[in-house]
Formats: sequence, structure tokens, C-alpha cells
Amino acid sequence: MEIDDMYDKSWRQDYLNNYSHSLPKKWEEILNEGAKSLSQSWILQALHYDWKRKKGYKEPPEIDCSSSYKEWEESIKKHSI
Repeated sequence: MEIDDMYDKSWRQDYLNNYSHSLPKKWEEILNEGAKSLSQSWILQALHYDWKRKKGYKEPPEIDCSSSYKEWEESIKKHSI
């Protein structure tokens, strides 16, 4: 079993053990069996996000990699012959 597979199953099992009392039966099936369609994968992703929120995990802030056309044009002028 790979580490990603273990993590995938462990968060789902933890969610079922701790928070399944308020879940619809269909969502419990998705957690147990995995997603079989695109819409089920959306539900699984939302449950994973909810699990991380409840556990206190925070996503790292996104890095702003944007630049303006003006900055790009100036860098081209600087490096061109």
C-alpha cells in the first residue's frame, strides 16, 4: 500500500468514525467505497476539505506569481539586443 493510498483511506476512516452521525447514507457509501463519478468526486473533495477544517489543517497561502504586461515588456527590452 502506498503512502498516498494510506492517507486517503485514513482521513476517510477518521471522518466516518468521528463525523458520520450527521451524514447522509449515500455520503457514507462514497467515503467507504470511493468516488465512482465526477459528482461523487466533488462530494468526496468537499468532505475532505471539511475534515481538514475540523482537524485544524490550513492550506499554505497561495503565492502571487502574476505580473503585468508592462513588467514583461520592460524585461524583454532589457534582455533584447
